[in-house]
Amino acid sequence: MSMFKTVTLMLVLSGLLLVAGAFFGGIPGIIMALVFSLLLNFVTYWFSDKLVLSMSHAHEVSENDDRELHQIVSEQATLARIPKPKVYVIQSDSPNAFATGRSPKHAAVAVTTGIQRLLTRQELGGVIAHELAHVGNRDTLIMTVAATMAGAIAMIATIAQWSMFFGGMGGGRDDRRGGSPVALIGLLVVIIVMPLVATLVRLAISRAREYQADATGARTSGQPFALADALEKLEAGAHQRPMKVNEGTAHLFIVNPLSAKSVGNMFSTHPPIAERAKRLRAMRSF
Repeated sequence: MSMFKTVTLMLVLSGLLLVAGAFFGGIPGIIMALVFSLLLNFVTYWFSDKLVLSMSHAHEVSENDDRELHQIVSEQATLARIPKPKVYVIQSDSPNAFATGRSPKHAAVAVTTGIQRLLTRQELGGVIAHELAHVGNRDTLIMTVAATMAGAIAMIATIAQWSMFFGGMGGGRDDRRGGSPVALIGLLVVIIVMPLVATLVRLAISRAREYQADATGARTSGQPFALADALEKLEAGAHQRPMKVNEGTAHLFIVNPLSAKSVGNMFSTHPPIAERAKRLRAMRSF
């Protein structure tokens, strides 16, 4: 169901991009915005793992440094049938974890020292299984494509805003339409409404991928209840000790690392923990 929802939302994003580009600049407007966003996100896609690990102050650990953590990662990678990723640790009391990498062969998983102290071995195994599910499900690629389209829509909106500021309307359309109230309303929709909708869709895709990673991780680890227990502990721990991370990387973590406060589910990168735990406990043990 989550994959169907993801595909549907991606189609919505594609439709928004086509409508925005067609209204303002026609086919050339769509192509220009899309090419620029693709170039930007291509660089992000290939180097995001190094950037995120650096921004999170994660350091790689060897088996000699943390034998148990490596054993857990090895076990879950075997169950998930993917290569064992590199293992990183973040010195932070806030309990959390994330995975990154453009493919299963170029992946890394990072955990905080706080999560290692808080969770049992079985619970930590469930968390690692969730993170490896992101790797196996190619969520990095999915989110990059979503960001590409949302970025293209934002770029079209910016161009439209400058066009309106300098007196242009409709991206070169003829004068008959350029000064009409309908064209003005359409331009305002492109500038204000479409970027907001694109952002909401991108966040909805992020939430859908979290549900999918929960389900996949529960199946591969065979311990849905352990993952549910871990999520509830992590939410409480992260609320007590929020992490200082860049907002742009918050969606990567298994629970929101920033704060207990949220402006609402629509604007959240993560689904409600209560709902995630409920879905996991509805699954049978494997």
